[in-house]
Amino acid sequence: MARMKQSQVVSDVIRAAVELFAERGYANTSVQDIVDAAGVTKGAMYHYFESKDDLLFGIYDRVLSLQQSHLDAIVGEGGDVDDVLRAVCVDVLETSIEYLAEGTVFFRSMDMLSEPRRKEVVRRRRAYNDEFAALVRQGQREGNYRDDIPVPVLIAHFFSDVHYLSYWYSEESPEDRTLAAVQITDLFMSSLRRPDVHTTPAGDDARVARHDAR
Repeated sequence: MARMKQSQVVSDVIRAAVELFAERGYANTSVQDIVDAAGVTKGAMYHYFESKDDLLFGIYDRVLSLQQSHLDAIVGEGGDVDDVLRAVCVDVLETSIEYLAEGTVFFRSMDMLSEPRRKEVVRRRRAYNDEFAALVRQGQREGNYRDDIPVPVLIAHFFSDVHYLSYWYSEESPEDRTLAAVQITDLFMSSLRRPDVHTTPAGDDARVARHDAR
C-alpha cells in the first residue's frame, strides 16, 4: 500500500509538471504551482525530487530508461539484424508517442537544465545512439544496408522523424499508434536497403503482431 501511495505521488507530480510546463513554460512555473496542481505538499514532492531541475530531468528520465530497457531486451533476444532493428525502431516510435507530452516539454526546456543534468542526458542518449548505430553497421557488414551514406546521417534521418512527431501526431489523429510506428519504420528501413538487395516485406499486420507478441 505504501509503495502504491509513493508511486501515485510521483505520477501526480510529474503529470502536473508536464501540464504546467506545457501551458506556462518551465521558467514561469513555480514549485508551489506544481504541488497545488498535483494536490500534494512541498514536502512530499521534495521527498522524490530535490528541485524543479530534478523534476524536469525526472520527466525525461522515465522515457530514457524505458527506451533503453526495451532496446536491451530486443537486442538480447537476438535474431536477424533486420528484424532486431525494425523492432527497435517501432518501439522507440511507440514509446515516443506514448510519452509525447513529456518529450515535447523536455526538449523545449532542456537548455534550462543544470550543466550536470544536461551532460547526463547527452551521455545516455549517446549510449542509446551507439547501440542503434551498431545494428546499422552490422547490417552494412552483412551487405544488406547501404554504405554510401555515413551512418550518423542515416541515424539522423530516422530520429528526425521521431522528434517531428510532436508537430503532427495527437491522440485524435486517425493513425493508430502502432500502425504509425510501423509505417515510419518501413520508410526508414526502405531507405537503408542497398538498391541491389531485394526483400519480400511482411505485411503490416504481421509486423504489428510480432511487435505485440514481444
